[in-house]
Amino acid sequence: MAVDLSFYTSPLSEELREEGREKGRAEGETRRAAEDVLAILEVRGIDIPEAVRERITTCGDPEILRHWLRRAVTAPTAEAIFTDQ
Repeated sequence: MAVDLSFYTSPLSEELREEGREKGRAEGETRRAAEDVLAILEVRGIDIPEAVRERITTCGDPEILRHWLRRAVTAPTAEAIFTDQ
């Protein structure tokens, strides 16, 4: 019995795979950005309350995470990365 495998090499299947790869890359970059924010705070010896840790790790916006990363370098507390100084 022959099985038609043409779908797996079709332009549609390639497009679906590429969308999946792009989504995976974006999620990976966002996760890494959150880890970087936490790492900066930890290296600086700043206590990170669970609520702050959760807010950082659940943020899906890379621009916000980049902003928080810059703030983490000088913020006196973990909570201060979320407020304007």
